[in-house]
Amino acid sequence: MADDHGRSGVLLLCRSDPAAVGSIAQVMRERMLLASAGPEWSVLVPEGRPWRTGDGPVDLVANGWATALAIGGPWPVLALWWDEDRAGFTLASGFRRTIGYVWLANGTPAGEEEALSSFVARLGLDPVLDMQALDVLARPDAAADARARLVGLLAVLGRDGLVLPEGLTPGLPHADLLAAAARVPGVASVEWAGWRKAVSDELDVIERGPIGPWVRGPRVRALAWVQLLAGAPVLVLAARRRSPGWATAGVVLMVNGALGLAYDSVRARD
Repeated sequence: MADDHGRSGVLLLCRSDPAAVGSIAQVMRERMLLASAGPEWSVLVPEGRPWRTGDGPVDLVANGWATALAIGGPWPVLALWWDEDRAGFTLASGFRRTIGYVWLANGTPAGEEEALSSFVARLGLDPVLDMQALDVLARPDAAADARARLVGLLAVLGRDGLVLPEGLTPGLPHADLLAAAARVPGVASVEWAGWRKAVSDELDVIERGPIGPWVRGPRVRALAWVQLLAGAPVLVLAARRRSPGWATAGVVLMVNGALGLAYDSVRARD
């Protein structure tokens, strides 16, 4: 069983710069390596503790992480995951329903075609050319296994500016993936350093962002309260499902709600 976990892996692709992603990712309390993946993308390689210790299957963990990152920041998050039997992706965007697709190990499609059209729409991809390329991934192909399907998905996103660092290839054993990430120039380590550091980093990102001091007012307070109130039931759901990924999503919701109220209060006094 431990060997099966070793062949599992996750790549988290965020449509944002590494500085903004890192400030959110540390709240997830999972050690990760963070690198740039093109001018508008970042990639996170998690240590993989939850599925290695048997706390949850890799696909559910990846789903929870993608949801947490997408809720924590105003960008879409794509989680690519794989294990011994299957591979797939989850696309999360804010509070919207996640989109997912699965292939069996031999590459047999096991998802709904509607998910691929929704994938194109959510990311603003070309509805003709990119949709045609994705349609190929939903057809039987004896020469394409699950790993090849994920590589094909990345090729489509390459037209949208995604450039994965060398060595970060879906389907690799988890140890090899981490080793490759550690060799990426400019890679940063993301890990929990306490609430004071998390709050400081998040406020710093907000201040340096394009909307900085204007992030306040009734709408922001309303959103912050929505995040706070939504976090509690997500944590309850996580406890029922025994899902560390969803637990992370609940924590991120509540933290960002609290940060939003705190930031609005501080800026209002300026």
